[in-house]
Amino acid sequence: MNPKLITNSLINEEYFYMKHPSGLDVYVHPKPSYSSTYAIIGTDFGSINNKFRIKGEESYTVLPDGIAHYLEHKLFESQEGDAFKLFAKTGASANAYTSFEKTAYLFSCTQNFKQSLEILMNFVQSPYFTEENVEKESEIISQEIKMYEDSPDWKMLINLLKALYENHPINIDIAGTVETISKITPELLYKCYNAFYNFNNMALCIAGNVDPEKVFEIVNKNVKFSQPAEIEKYFPEEPEDVAQKSITEKFDIKSSMFNLGFKEHVAPLYRQSVKDLVYTDIILGCISSGTSPMYQELMQKELINISSFTSEYLNGQGYASIIFSGESKNPEKAAEIIRKHVDKIKTEGIDKKTFERIKKSVYGDFLSTFDSVKEVANLSLSCALSKNKIFEYTDILTSSCVEEANAMLHKKLNNENSALSMVVPKNE
Repeated sequence: MNPKLITNSLINEEYFYMKHPSGLDVYVHPKPSYSSTYAIIGTDFGSINNKFRIKGEESYTVLPDGIAHYLEHKLFESQEGDAFKLFAKTGASANAYTSFEKTAYLFSCTQNFKQSLEILMNFVQSPYFTEENVEKESEIISQEIKMYEDSPDWKMLINLLKALYENHPINIDIAGTVETISKITPELLYKCYNAFYNFNNMALCIAGNVDPEKVFEIVNKNVKFSQPAEIEKYFPEEPEDVAQKSITEKFDIKSSMFNLGFKEHVAPLYRQSVKDLVYTDIILGCISSGTSPMYQELMQKELINISSFTSEYLNGQGYASIIFSGESKNPEKAAEIIRKHVDKIKTEGIDKKTFERIKKSVYGDFLSTFDSVKEVANLSLSCALSKNKIFEYTDILTSSCVEEANAMLHKKLNNENSALSMVVPKNE
């Protein structure tokens, strides 16, 4: 059980990797000059995983919406007590989250790392679900669901995903609804836990002032072995077209906001490669950076502001979309200009000078990730669960070319497959 040292001389970074006999992938990024350490353990189980079966089973299990998020909440509670209270005694700051793709549990600390890692390892292996505590949690999560329903930013994103996707469960709120979580039982939680919290479906990533050998010793002493389970996930076929072109919702806000999404057609079980991620980052830089013609026109016409305008690539198993977001006095006009520039850059292509400039900028952004123990550990987890290699990004980026970027443009951005989600003030 010897850890493997992985190095990248180009960015002068390294990490240690070990495939533990339990099936757990362990990544340690030592940062001796840092005072803090960040640890995160995650499972390849998110809100989109609402239909699955273990290999050998005849039928699929269909899950209530929101069960991955519900399980995240319940796992912090064990027969020994609340894990948050245990972390408080070590001085660590702990948290957890559920996304569309994964569930993760984490802590950061400047002292008592060994004790904190033992707490993390132990509580994710100690599920404790009863009729009483599951029912009690339902009340708590119902309040959280109502809180997100009152969030204009979140509602705008969920509405966009409903507009973009007809069938894929990415169009379902991560927390589910008050109605769907009422169907969650201890039996269903244990079924999900036994399938997805198998160490063969998980990864532990640590960055900071730690000794890799000691990390592996702690892991080895605190791991319970389980039989590997081969999970068969199900995602429905998704049409190429968007479900609807536009959704508007009124909120008690002062200025309008928008999300404009461009749907990429991908196979149900397809996960984006590192190459997809690299070229999409470059394309986004070319079309929406502060020096781009699109950004300049939006600013000159006062249709966006500097602090709110963003672009991102939302992607995962069976879905991928480029999304432009921001505040705007006229969201529809802003969307019209963005679509105009999408057509223009597809017709004219990205010029080599712009490509090389943005390529350097993307390289700098990626390099800065390694300045933060939090960022590098989270990136490490994302790569581990998607079966990508963290240093592959720089390898592909340095060899990227403008010709391939222009070819990718036509796959990634299609105005016919775009949708607009807006939230506007109630008085409009």
